[in-house]
Amino acid sequence: MDSEIKEEIPVHEEFILCCGVETQVLKCGPWTDLLNDQSANRPKLLIFIITDPNAQEIKDIYGLHGQVEHKLAFLRTHVPKEMKLVVIGHSIGCYVALQILKRAPELPIIRSFLLFPTIERMSESPNGRIATPLLCWLRYILYVSSYLLLKPCPEKIKSWLLSVVLQKMNVQSDFPLLNLLEPFCLVNAAYLGSQEMMEVVKRDNETIKEHLPKLTFYYGTIDPWCPKEYYEDIKKDFPEGDIRLCEKKIPHAFTLHFYQEMADMVADWLKDDLSQIETETEGNKD
Repeated sequence: MDSEIKEEIPVHEEFILCCGVETQVLKCGPWTDLLNDQSANRPKLLIFIITDPNAQEIKDIYGLHGQVEHKLAFLRTHVPKEMKLVVIGHSIGCYVALQILKRAPELPIIRSFLLFPTIERMSESPNGRIATPLLCWLRYILYVSSYLLLKPCPEKIKSWLLSVVLQKMNVQSDFPLLNLLEPFCLVNAAYLGSQEMMEVVKRDNETIKEHLPKLTFYYGTIDPWCPKEYYEDIKKDFPEGDIRLCEKKIPHAFTLHFYQEMADMVADWLKDDLSQIETETEGNKD
């Protein structure tokens, strides 16, 4: 069954220039150029997934504000204006998704799924209390040590170290992950993390209220980045919202081992929206 799905829905990796920065894009589907493809088989809906992030035309491209602007630039440059969008965010990607809704009301976003959302009080969360001093005050030690230890390290050794770690974690990947051990990536990730701790403080209730009908929140019961207390608070503030609590004890980093379960759930949630799009398409043909 899985092999059949992979054959029907190819996944490929591309690198494009967006805002002057080489940007990795993983595409699922046979389409390569949505802007110039005017065939009848062109999809009517694009699902845009914003993961937990690891330009030069954008100020501070590797900071939190720059990352939001980078995603907006990608959507405005590489996606047809009339194409309907479903935005899926995970962790800090949920903050980015809300910012996209806030800053780009012209985008035809019909739904947004916010999975394990870190959209408030990050530094006060259990993990945040540990990460904040490390990222905000001690990250310069990481900068120095990563360049001293990893920069001169041969590629073969870094590849072996990474394979050992992934094997211990029982994680497989179809794409190379060697850049995880690049000092440049580690430094930028730590810098972005420090901004998250400092800037993701107050929940953006105004944006949530404005777009509530198209939002689905999914909180974990064992999530040290957005504990159950955060779910209870937002549920109290927005009782009419589609705000769900995980009953399967799926961890915050679900992409490591629970990606299939999450994919199945989100696909199930999307059924009504897809049916509506198909109905509208058939109506336009008539």
